[in-house]
Amino acid sequence: MTSLTKNTRAYTANDIEVLEGLEPVRKRPAMYIGGSDEKAMHHLAAELLDNGMDEAVAGHASWIEFELTADGQLAISDNGRGIPIDPHPKFKKKSALEVVMTTLHSGGKFDNKVYDTSGGLHGVGLSVVNALSDRLIVEVTRDKKKWSQSYSRGAPINKLERSGAAKIKSGTKISFHPDPKIFGPGARFRPAKLFSMAQSKAYLFKGVQIRWKCDPKLIKENSNVPHLTTLHFPGGLSDYLHNQVRDREIITWKPFTGEGEFKGQIGKVEWAVAWVLDSDSALLSYCNTVPTPEGGTHEAGLRNALVKGLRSYADLTGNKRATIILAEDVIGGAQAILSAFVSDPEFQGQTKEKLTTTSVTRQVEAIIKDHFDHFLTSDPKAATNLLEFVLDRAEDRVKRRQQKETARKTATRKLRLPGKLADCSKSAAEGTELFIVEGDSAGGSAKQARDRKTQAVLPLRGKILNVASATTDKIRANQELNDLIQALGCGHGGSFHAERLRYEKIIIMTDADVDGAHIASLLMTFFWDQMRELIFRGHLFLALPPLYRIAQGNKTAYAMDDGERDRIIEQDFSRRGRIEISRFKGLGEMPASQLKETTMSPERRTLLRIKAPSADRDADLFGETNTLIEDLMGRKPERRLAFIQKNAHEVQDSLDL
Repeated sequence: MTSLTKNTRAYTANDIEVLEGLEPVRKRPAMYIGGSDEKAMHHLAAELLDNGMDEAVAGHASWIEFELTADGQLAISDNGRGIPIDPHPKFKKKSALEVVMTTLHSGGKFDNKVYDTSGGLHGVGLSVVNALSDRLIVEVTRDKKKWSQSYSRGAPINKLERSGAAKIKSGTKISFHPDPKIFGPGARFRPAKLFSMAQSKAYLFKGVQIRWKCDPKLIKENSNVPHLTTLHFPGGLSDYLHNQVRDREIITWKPFTGEGEFKGQIGKVEWAVAWVLDSDSALLSYCNTVPTPEGGTHEAGLRNALVKGLRSYADLTGNKRATIILAEDVIGGAQAILSAFVSDPEFQGQTKEKLTTTSVTRQVEAIIKDHFDHFLTSDPKAATNLLEFVLDRAEDRVKRRQQKETARKTATRKLRLPGKLADCSKSAAEGTELFIVEGDSAGGSAKQARDRKTQAVLPLRGKILNVASATTDKIRANQELNDLIQALGCGHGGSFHAERLRYEKIIIMTDADVDGAHIASLLMTFFWDQMRELIFRGHLFLALPPLYRIAQGNKTAYAMDDGERDRIIEQDFSRRGRIEISRFKGLGEMPASQLKETTMSPERRTLLRIKAPSADRDADLFGETNTLIEDLMGRKPERRLAFIQKNAHEVQDSLDL
């Protein structure tokens, strides 16, 4: 273990660095795209696709082309107005194109003169893509004349050149290859992820066609990703929702859909909501076609409108119980898609994961509330069904907070389980499994990979509460823990009853990294503290997903660590031909078919059973275990420090501080 030492060297003006041009992007890519891993690399594609969508939404482009080649190069083009190529008035020796490509905070989206609404706000998207690509070619068509310029790692290789005539009047095409020095030599674009991105954009703006093309060599067998197709959805979000809820029974027979324009300012909102009988629910939100996975003010407007609308309808029909309804009761049982177009929106961070424009809440709420009132009163029978459905969820939430127990539900009563739980269809606990996964991304893959009859999936958001250092009131107030307790159905703490457990196996399935290990530790601490008997009875397991996938031709193998990877390559693979080695960076990035094959299928997976000594069988060992958990997870940091100091000599690899 290394230690920090005092640096006595003088600190002078010579130590102050000034990063110029695109140097800050290459030095600290996480500031601009959220990291330097494969997930962040896909953000580059999103930046360029957003630019094309801005042209389409503004009415200047009717199509966007998306092409992924075998060498990992991605080309995105549109028939919009084309980036200006005339000399820039401030940088007269450079074209406007070169200024946009090489200068942070440059572009046409800082006011509403060129775009009423746009996904790009800070003028950094295109220049960031340029900075983080080892090769990039930009082709611009203006008045049927084509111009092109090449770049490498943010610097122009040649001057802007005329490159002949074009078939279209105007447009822009960017072809780029992400820099392996930034993202690592093994990082590559995933066709499934790119196709999903393109498909969602086509749903979000019904006036655009997205032409998709991908080299067939990159598409895996049994994949739903086509080689060549055109994505166009005239129904917009209604088509999107239909794709999400097909073959599923909805409460109101028809979804609640609509759109409306803001009053007194530029902007509009479109939505599609369906309440489903099964427990797979989700709210997908967007602003200016940019995904907002962390929600924000537009989501707040939707939630407020739905809650107030249901309460108003209940008051109209004389139902006095609706005062207990909260947003989580309404949204928790719904598949919902929300898309807002906002002039000059404010986001939390460059990656735009949360909308923070305060005026949007009021605008969205007013529009949706008005439409929702009409939706409910136009079909009283459907409205009553929906009200009863939501009230059941609300009453169950209230009972849960009063520490009342949830017995195993039959298939007709599954609606009272946590909204994010994808339950199995088998009613008896024997042979059933609950997979606890981290985050909605991993949850989505697990839900696709599971056996719906016997396997249930519960995604948890982020790191759960450390119950070893939390008060009873904090545990009761924690939504993630309440969802887990409700899903298991056996109570906790003093009201725990092991015989009421709803599943035979509880499987903690987290990423094979430090954060995943921490989440697993927090969950094991929770079970030790609140449901210890489940560990003694052998119900708790850890899933062991592989770290590597090794492929050569039609032969595929998986390895748990570096040593197993090397042994498999040496013993099981031929030295003839190329061997492809993929490192899984997270369960959410693993295709559902591979997750099923390696981690969820009982025939192929590896599970680690969690064992612990009980007090009546081995009192001394039980005491040692309890002390260890208190040292590592308890409220006293000095005990953790003492443990580290005592065991530091056993650390084999030093930490890079």
